Formats: sequence, C-alpha cells, structure tokens
Amino acid sequence: MSGTIFIIEDDPKIARVVKAYLEGAGFAARHFVEGLVALEEARRHLPDLVILDLMLPDISGEDLFQDLKAIGDVPVIMVTSKSSEEERVAGLALGADDYVVKPFSPRELAFRVQAVLKRFQGGQDHPGKILSFGGGHLILDPQTFGVRLDGDPVTLTASEFRILRVLAEQPGRIFSREELIQKALDYHFEGYDRTVDAHIKNIRRKIEADPKKPHYVQTVYGVGYRFGGRRDL
Repeated sequence: MSGTIFIIEDDPKIARVVKAYLEGAGFAARHFVEGLVALEEARRHLPDLVILDLMLPDISGEDLFQDLKAIGDVPVIMVTSKSSEEERVAGLALGADDYVVKPFSPRELAFRVQAVLKRFQGGQDHPGKILSFGGGHLILDPQTFGVRLDGDPVTLTASEFRILRVLAEQPGRIFSREELIQKALDYHFEGYDRTVDAHIKNIRRKIEADPKKPHYVQTVYGVGYRFGGRRDL
C-alpha cells in the first residue's frame, strides 16, 4: 500500500518517529507544524490521508478537520492527548475515521493508517450489487461507496458506509458491536465499542427521517444493531 500522508503535529519528536514508520511502510509522509500551512498545501495537492493532532498552535484541530473535509473527502485520523472516552467519541462524531490517544505505538498507528486506507479505497472487497430499499428511497452502491436518499446524494465516510453496508446486506440480522468492528472496521484492538456507536449516530443523522426513531439502523438493546429496511427485489 502506498500514498501521501500529511502529519499535522507540533511535537517534532512524535512527528519524526511517525514519519519514519510510515515511510518504512511504503508511504510518502509530509510533516507540518502549523495547521494552516498544511491546509494550503492540501488545497494544492490533496493527500491520501491526514494524521491530525487536535492541539495545534495556530488553529484548533476540530476547525482544521472541518476545513480539510470541505476541500475533499480525505480520511482523517485524529491524534490527541485528550484521553477521556467522551472526548474520543466526540472526535469520531465529527466524522473522523479513527482516533488515537497519546502516548501511542507508532507501529499501531501505521497499522491504523493502512486499515483506514483499505476501508476508504474499498480494499479487496468485491464491489457487490447495488442495494435498494423502500422502492428506491435508500440506495447503496458498494462500487462507488455512494449513497442516495430519495435521489439525493448522501455523504458518508468510508467507515460509516462500510458499517451501513454490513447491516444492509443482511436485513434483520443482529450484529454485535464486536462483529461490526471486525467486519466493517478491520480493527484488532479492544475498547472500540463506543467507536461503533459514534458512527451509528452519524449514519442515522444522515439517512433517517427521525434519528431518534430510526427506521433503517435499529438498536437491539443489550445486543447490538440491525438493519430494519426491506430490500427491493
């Protein structure tokens, strides 16, 4: 796997180690201390992935994240010293593809980069057939990662799309959070139940008429989630 990775991090020691690991994994890595400089470069050459420290000297990481997403659909891994579960979930709720808390293993971060890019690019998954529900009310195209709601495009992150696809391919089947992590997110680490919940919340906000009373992505309390829509023939 290859590609250009932007490392937006004001700690030179952390950035140097991360850059070395990524280059060792075959990526072209570029380090930026200031978020606004990275943003201008992203406008000229959109990277394949961004590793974003939320504590930057010139702009908040959350604001920079929104600015990057406005430029293009680039996957972002947030990195921060904020370690509480609520803060981690809040970062994912913004639409981040992953979230890493300092101190972290550079080797694990390199693995996460590969996993996020695999999800974002479709990996080695077979494209599969277009999934249609409610007489074309909701349409998923696995080949393009495209989603349409009443004919209008819906923007999902790669992680959100893959979770929705796993659920939609088997309507009515209940998936535990652990199953969704394995099947959709390719994680092999513990402690990511709330990650799934954050992605589900985002999916509902984007495709449900009433996110508090979801028709498609339903919670089975104490077990997990299932897809409630009926597939068109």
